[in-house]
Amino acid sequence: MDEKLLSAVNREKIIVKTSLIGIGTNVILAAFKAFVGIISNSIAVTLDAVNNLSDALSSVITVIGAKLAGRAPDKKHPYGHGRIEYLSAMIVSAIVLYAGITSLIESVKKIITPEEADYSTVSLIIIAVAVAVKIILGLFVKNQGKKAASGALSASGADALFDAIISSSVLASALIFKIFGISLEAYVGVLISVMIIKSGFEMITDTLADILGRRADAELTKEIKKIINEEPEVRGAYDLIINNYGPDKNYASVHIELPDIMTVEEVDKLTRKIETIVYRETGVILTGVGVYSYNTSDDDAAKMRNSIQKIVLSHDWALQLHGFHVDITEKTARFDVVISFDIAKKEALNVLTQEVQKEYPDYTFFIQPDSDISD
Repeated sequence: MDEKLLSAVNREKIIVKTSLIGIGTNVILAAFKAFVGIISNSIAVTLDAVNNLSDALSSVITVIGAKLAGRAPDKKHPYGHGRIEYLSAMIVSAIVLYAGITSLIESVKKIITPEEADYSTVSLIIIAVAVAVKIILGLFVKNQGKKAASGALSASGADALFDAIISSSVLASALIFKIFGISLEAYVGVLISVMIIKSGFEMITDTLADILGRRADAELTKEIKKIINEEPEVRGAYDLIINNYGPDKNYASVHIELPDIMTVEEVDKLTRKIETIVYRETGVILTGVGVYSYNTSDDDAAKMRNSIQKIVLSHDWALQLHGFHVDITEKTARFDVVISFDIAKKEALNVLTQEVQKEYPDYTFFIQPDSDISD
């Protein structure tokens, strides 16, 4: 079996197994807390039980998402189904947010019309045990999330540790009531609700960023460019675009700068070699390798490039110049400029065209503005 495919299979197994453990644990905790909340008339404990139940439901959705995302590519979905994990994470986020809002409403009701709670020693022991269990579960799930490179699993682990803090606050309010007779549980319920809402909102914005498309990881882009630039014929790697189709499913394209004396056959061999090495070292599939040619036998071309590069990079919003090639006979020159998001491309292009045209009035320039899409 292909090493990458084997890794995907193992990843799915880790996600499913860990999620099932989380489901079982949260259902048991929810049952015990619901029992304690009902017999002690505690809104804080009851809301904590609801929180555990929402965690169990989240884990169920995570399992379903992982199973669906693991399906093989087909004619309708040639890049696979990996992005389903992002949709399942969005559903989980919505559940967390809904649980937080409903919890807040109930807590406010208890502040307006307070009811006295009655905690027994057994109730306090159950809550204390629940805190310990949540800490252990959180550390376990978070570690498994890192191992499987699963954002949903890592988020569940962080959420479990967060729940341990919530349960600790419930335990603290119960002890305060038991010792001093001061009832803080409705206010603790509000605090719990606000923290749940905050967590749900952050999960939504984080998942939405994955769906919309994030800037490629800087370490990954630098590693890919480093691999490409190690080939002796390559003078630079530019315009690296990485498209993500789910966890560990990355497809990319890149431009490389090569001497203008290379044959098509030589370029073909080189690009195939680069595609193989990049996939082996990073798991990223290069779907396209474009080529820029640079002048190799004309000193005037090199001087012109240096002069134009100085003009272009004098602007803070012009981040890089590449793909420069000049035809001295035809009096034409072409190059790409990476433009920051601080200025409109059309405006930047007008400024650069005017400035280089002023320096070289006899030449026709073809300037391609590129976006600052990767490091």
